[in-house]
Amino acid sequence: MYSYYKIIFLFLLLVSIPKSIQAQQNVIDSLKNELKIHLQKDTIRVRILNNLAYYNYRNNPTKSLEYAELAGKLANEIQSTKGKARSFYMKGISYMERSNYEIAIGNYEKAIELYQAIGDLRGLAGCYNAMGVLNNYRGNLQPALEYFEKALEIDQKLGEKKNLANYLYNIGSIFSSTGKNEEALTNFQEALQLYTNTKNQYGIITCLNAIAIVYQNQGNYPLALEYQNKSLEIAEKNKDYSSIFKSFNNIGNIYRQQKLYDKALNFYNQALAIKNSNSDTRSIYAIKNNIAAIFIDKKEFANSIPYFTEVIEFSRTIKNNEQLAISLNGLGHAYIGIKNYPKALVNFQEAQKITKISQKQYDLTESYIGMSLTYYYMKKYKLALTNAEKGAQLSKKYKFLIHERNAYELLSKINKELEEHEKAYISNQQLKVLDDSLYNRKNIQKMTEIEYEYKYKNELESAEKRELKLTQTVKTTTNDLEKSQRNSFIAVIIILLISIVLGSIIFILKLRHVNAKNQNILIEQKLLRSQMTPHFIFNSLSVLQGMILDKEEKKSITYLSKFSKLMRLILENSREKTVSLSEELKAVENYLALQNLQNFLYQYSVDVEETIDPSEFQIPPMLIQPFVENAIEHAFENQPKKRIIEVEILYKNEDLICKIIDNGIGIDAKEPSTKQHKNSISTAITSERLKMLSKEFKKQGSVVIEDRKKYNEQGTIVTLVIPYKTVIDL
Repeated sequence: MYSYYKIIFLFLLLVSIPKSIQAQQNVIDSLKNELKIHLQKDTIRVRILNNLAYYNYRNNPTKSLEYAELAGKLANEIQSTKGKARSFYMKGISYMERSNYEIAIGNYEKAIELYQAIGDLRGLAGCYNAMGVLNNYRGNLQPALEYFEKALEIDQKLGEKKNLANYLYNIGSIFSSTGKNEEALTNFQEALQLYTNTKNQYGIITCLNAIAIVYQNQGNYPLALEYQNKSLEIAEKNKDYSSIFKSFNNIGNIYRQQKLYDKALNFYNQALAIKNSNSDTRSIYAIKNNIAAIFIDKKEFANSIPYFTEVIEFSRTIKNNEQLAISLNGLGHAYIGIKNYPKALVNFQEAQKITKISQKQYDLTESYIGMSLTYYYMKKYKLALTNAEKGAQLSKKYKFLIHERNAYELLSKINKELEEHEKAYISNQQLKVLDDSLYNRKNIQKMTEIEYEYKYKNELESAEKRELKLTQTVKTTTNDLEKSQRNSFIAVIIILLISIVLGSIIFILKLRHVNAKNQNILIEQKLLRSQMTPHFIFNSLSVLQGMILDKEEKKSITYLSKFSKLMRLILENSREKTVSLSEELKAVENYLALQNLQNFLYQYSVDVEETIDPSEFQIPPMLIQPFVENAIEHAFENQPKKRIIEVEILYKNEDLICKIIDNGIGIDAKEPSTKQHKNSISTAITSERLKMLSKEFKKQGSVVIEDRKKYNEQGTIVTLVIPYKTVIDL
């Protein structure tokens, strides 16, 4: 049976990582403010740009690369070798996160050359560690280990201790990959302790993941799941989506190895949904490999082949030998499933060559077992026996229980075909023992229960001691209280009164909050109803009917398409608390186009200031359209020609501003009574809604409606200040 070894996720750190994503964002905001203030072209500005690149590289590698490029250009301009070296280092990290390994290596090498030229040992240590991580990503384990040891040697020489945990973790990952599980666990546990002492949340998460993977490879699924759940809990608390992705992926692997395929697939899909938003192609392809493995386990072999093929092509492109070997083994099992044994053998042999060089013992064992299985089906039993024995030897040495179980199953079948009945019997007995170890969940759960009972017993003993101490304290306190009963009675009454007052205040505040929330919901419902009035829908459908009766097929299809898009956007946006500015503008453009499609009554435009990226702003839905509708309904009375409506989006002094400008009769030209009755209901609702949104978004929102005659122009201008959040704020 095919078994897939989860890629170990490494991390690259040479300075302390913030305790949480929120803390990291606070640092980014602080650095941005520094950059605005410090405009002088000097080494300080270079340092700020490089730091911005560093704090963005994990969650936004594209932005990180932009800052690193700016730092490099400025460093080159002011001839700062150290700043330039750091910019190359940061570009290397950013490209590595985007899986552009060759470009990353080129940048690291340039950084190393510059650091060597100025004798900056700390910079060199960072580059060596980065090169170690990159080689580990690509499955080049020996060079990776050498780079990590170089970095460790430099820090030891400098007496630097803050990076010790990073090196312990990275070296532990090499041991884990080469099957040295005890050494790996020792390194991971030491690194975990150091990260815990320094409250480095990301380091804790990564170590817990790594420890879980070691236990998973040894077949101890309950313990592996326990560590993964600990990691996931911390990641979710810190909103560290990259780490949440890793935990989902690893938990999926655990469930898959226990043959709980639906659960596994659910976790893979959750992971894939998170990582797609971050554009981490390496991780996306790792998930695709896992999904392909699910198809193998469910014996849907043909469905797995396109996934494996896609991952193999990607791995060859970025020269990721580790992922390549895993996918080749997987594709080999897929070809066995469809009985294409020659193709299966080619894939296993290529994987075996790669893993022999990289010393990835888990995947090497997988290749031997895959070749043995292929030769068995080809009835080449002696070759099958040789490979099965190699697989059994390696899996036993490195305690890969699943591989060992599969190897002995093959040995039993092969010896039976070779009429070596005694050997077949011995192998079969060993197979039963391994099956008990792997799949007898009661035994594994019992071991886990014993661990918890031990922990619980210690906690219980501590609790009993605390209870005894508390009892003694209570007795002493009681004796003291007897001497001052009157004072105690008064104190109790005062406490009760305070509690009642505080309780009343809390209740009133909660009631106000609920009322405000309900009011907001009612306003949003009114807004939706105002945007989808029966009058508007009836008019639109009547226009459409007229086009159809006039046999204007193309025009009616266009009209229907825009009408349906507008309805969909309004309905979808009404369900969301926030939508992107780009989505809101789409709704406005569709509305204007729909109103204008029949007789071309209006000239309209929707312009966004060049410095604004509409996809980065999240705003409350359905704020702009009511004012556009109001202009169409009321601005052009007795003005049949040259009707112009302009929508402009500006960003000024951290305010997001929308201006709706028309060349109509102007708001002051309307009679007061007319203005009162004909003014759009949506406008009134939106104004009311803005007051509540300003509090919720903690940004001031407002609307000002002016007659353009004060500017010696004709028409009305509506200035709408929109509360917003950026993508980073969410």
